[in-house]
Amino acid sequence: MIGGMRRTLVASLALPLLTMSLVACSDSQDKAEEAAGDLAAALESKSLDEVRFQGEKPDQYDDLIADLEDLPVTVEVSGVDTKDSTATATLDWTWDVAGHEWTYEATAELVEDGDDWLVTWAPSIIEPSLKDGETLEVDTLLPKRGDIRGAKGVALVTERDVVRYGIDKSKVKQPVAVASASKVARALDIEVATYVMQVKAAGDKAFVEALVLRAGEARTTVPGSYSSIPGAVALGSRIPLAPSKEFAAPILGSVGAATAEMIKKSDGALENGDIVGLSGLQARFEEQLAGTSGVQVEAVDQDGNEREIFSADEVNGEPLELTLDPRLQTKAEDILADVGPASSIVAIAPSTGKIVAAASGPGANGNNIATYGQYAPGSTFKVVSALALLRSGLTPESMVTCEPTVVVDGKTFKNYDGYPSSSLGRITLREAVAQSCNTGIISQVDKLSDAELADAAAALGLGVDHDLGFPAYFGQVPAPASETEKAADLIGQGKVLASPMAMATVSASVRAGKTVLPKLIVGHEVEQVKPDKPLTGKETGQLRGLMRDVVTQGSGSFLQDLPGEIGAKTGTAEYGSPDANGDLATHTWMIAWRDDLAVAVFVEKGESGSGTSGPLLHAFLAGG
Repeated sequence: MIGGMRRTLVASLALPLLTMSLVACSDSQDKAEEAAGDLAAALESKSLDEVRFQGEKPDQYDDLIADLEDLPVTVEVSGVDTKDSTATATLDWTWDVAGHEWTYEATAELVEDGDDWLVTWAPSIIEPSLKDGETLEVDTLLPKRGDIRGAKGVALVTERDVVRYGIDKSKVKQPVAVASASKVARALDIEVATYVMQVKAAGDKAFVEALVLRAGEARTTVPGSYSSIPGAVALGSRIPLAPSKEFAAPILGSVGAATAEMIKKSDGALENGDIVGLSGLQARFEEQLAGTSGVQVEAVDQDGNEREIFSADEVNGEPLELTLDPRLQTKAEDILADVGPASSIVAIAPSTGKIVAAASGPGANGNNIATYGQYAPGSTFKVVSALALLRSGLTPESMVTCEPTVVVDGKTFKNYDGYPSSSLGRITLREAVAQSCNTGIISQVDKLSDAELADAAAALGLGVDHDLGFPAYFGQVPAPASETEKAADLIGQGKVLASPMAMATVSASVRAGKTVLPKLIVGHEVEQVKPDKPLTGKETGQLRGLMRDVVTQGSGSFLQDLPGEIGAKTGTAEYGSPDANGDLATHTWMIAWRDDLAVAVFVEKGESGSGTSGPLLHAFLAGG
């Protein structure tokens, strides 16, 4: 009995001791986990200031992760294993290295110190293979930018040799670098104050680029004295370039260092020095062309020895395929090279809609007027007006009245200067189109409703927008606000507008006998908006005949010496304010087709379609 009572008492006394031990263990585990969580949070914030270490805080930490300082990272505790007065915390690391996920597991040792747990520092906390004296470095593996290719896969934009000129500040001290900057700017003919400011602001070891020139251009442009400027260097490199500086430049766009604005808008995706598409197709298709950068993370010891820890391969950019024919594009640009005003030549293959040339002359000041210019098309629009009149019941042999002037609601319209007097009076619609009689076409204005002109334009591919993957203006034929405006619209003035591409499309549609949809980017699918009233076979024959008559007996007769059957239409459109003599400046146009080629030529300011744009068209078709 006594023995039994003793055992019960001993057991009852042991229970509180066991409970106290379990509570103590639980409390210790909680505190170890809390210390591990604090460590993970500190590592994630990249600051160990609040972490309690056993002994001195690590002084090499900042240098160890300096190259990763700006990279997003998450650090989570996946477990804490305690034993006696020590604990091992398992840390799950996930870095975002230039869009590549780098994950691994590391451990940290903790030691109990009274009521606290202290961290035992080791580089392996940051990455399990790291040793004392090693630092982490990140190298970007740059992808090759995708080429832009033209017809038959010919590379239009591809890597070509260049020379990069500028100041290498690692070679000279700041005062010398600044003094040299002004000399470099003058030698390279760039803005002095801007470049000097860039050199002043750059770091002590920076290369401050001043100018990039094609290798051939560099040999003839840069003076020999450049090499004697202290700190000035010329570095060979390769960058994506077209065959020439002018080649389809407004459409293709350019590639260069990301701007401050682009970097700001990228939410960390871009950094200083990143090469990106800045304009045109290079910018529009940046994601496809640029590819994806790769990365390599290395451990580097104090002797500079490198050891790879993580890598992700770069993915080269995909090429962009265009329909441009390099020969025809170059030919168009050569023809426009000496034209002072803004000018353009656009050529389309009627059978496919492929744009084979889209050149904007130097007078366009780098603007893409070839596919996005917005101008009154003048009498080239009479092809559209003729279709509308044919649909109203006229035939090419219908008689119209071609007077020197005609008045509509008080507005006087006249024919162009030099209109042949032999083609005045009662003439056929065929002759009115061939000789480009304004008054004869306007005399039929009452035969058309407001919508019929727009319907005819749509049948010829003008005035109906499509997203072609590049800036493309298809023109407009809005409902006229008055009878005067309706009359002006018939001769391509009023509120009618078109781009050279749109007028080339009109010519192509006549040649093809159907509504042509221009194409420039291979693989860019577009659902064509079908016209309410498409071209018929009869209408196609009539329009081809009318455009053919322009060459055989009208304002385009200068094209007769060229081989093959050619159809054409000349055009002149007044614009702007009258000069001191009361005369208005004129846009000049000409459109044509021959075989599987439809062309539009535009000059912003000239004398006449046949006199100004005609010779340019003749040169393009000759041998083309």
